[in-house]
Formats: sequence, structure tokens, C-alpha cells
Amino acid sequence: MPRMDATPDDAALGRHALDDLTAQFAKYRRMAEQALAQVDDAAFFAAVDRENNSLALNVKHIAGNQRSRWTDFLTSDGEKSDRRRDDEFVVGPEDTRAALMAAWDAGWKRLADTLTSLTPADLQRTVTIRGEPHTVLQALNRQYAHYAYHIGQMVLLARHHAGEAWQSLSIPRGMSDRYEVGRDGVPYLVGERGPDGAPQPHDPRAPDGGPR
Repeated sequence: MPRMDATPDDAALGRHALDDLTAQFAKYRRMAEQALAQVDDAAFFAAVDRENNSLALNVKHIAGNQRSRWTDFLTSDGEKSDRRRDDEFVVGPEDTRAALMAAWDAGWKRLADTLTSLTPADLQRTVTIRGEPHTVLQALNRQYAHYAYHIGQMVLLARHHAGEAWQSLSIPRGMSDRYEVGRDGVPYLVGERGPDGAPQPHDPRAPDGGPR
């Protein structure tokens, strides 16, 4: 239940938390998709060894987690009874790249729709994951950390598979004196800002360092 003594400052802080989490989730999704775009289908399904997950299985697992966590988020347990988590780590005959990416897109949409529906007052409500109580804010932060963990794995795998063709998602080596990275994770040239004072995004991979 939300606190009855919430103040305007609480509401402002809650709005800031929701806006920032929305931006951070979007940043990690973009990072993952920029990494995936640099590998072919063979690399997408390849595992470096028997004990490690492929890019495909990371995609499948995140999509499965999101379907479970963000369906009826405020009113049902985050671990749905029809989820088969172990199956998320097995590539089945139906698991084409297109099918897995469609499930990925659907999962991120569920998350985005949930975030849009939440209000600052909801952050102190209680939800459960596998029967364990969490405040809404705790549940959001738990999933943010979980997705960041797997997306970090995905970037490393994609970089491994791309080899010398890899295009940096941030500031490439040897260019730290020319670029900074904004809060949204997009690189920009040092000293260059727009009329509103915001960094102007540039792509360090472009030959002239021009705008993205």
C-alpha cells in the first residue's frame, strides 16, 4: 500500500525515479540491439562452450522473464505459473532468429507499457516475485540489474564474434580525449553542445566523427 503521508517532494522524487528507470531500460535495450546487429545468424546461435549461453538464449531468457514479470505486474506474482524457465535456455526448432526477436520486442513492449502505467504513488505498493514481497521500486530495480547483467554478456559475446569488424558502442580506445558519453549512453564530441545545452550525439565510428 502507498504511504498516506506522501508529500509533493515524494511525488517529484518518484516521478524522477520512474523517468530515469525508463531511460535506463531503453539505453540497455538499445545497447543490446546495436550489438546484435553486428553478428550474423551463425554467431547469434553460437555458444563459446557447453556451459555458456549463446546470444539467442540470452534473448530468449530475457523475453521469457519479461513476459512473466510485466504481465499484470501490480496484481499477480511476477513468476507466472505457466513460465518454463528452464526452456528459456534451450533452442527449439521453432526458435528462429526472427521468432526470438519478435518475443524480445514483445517483452520490451510489456515493460514499456508497465512503466507508462505506473505513478509515483505506486512505487511503495507491494508486489511479489516467487511469493517474496517487494516494493514496486525494488522490483523495478531488481529487473533493471538483471537485464543489465545479461546485456553485458550479450555485448561481450557479440564483440567476440564480430572480431575486428566490431564497431564500438561507446568511446573506442584512443579517443577518450575527443568524446564523452551522455546519460543516454550516446557518445558526443567534447565541447559540442546544442542550443539547449544538451550534448550533440556523434558516432566515433564515422570517418569524420560526424553526427549519428
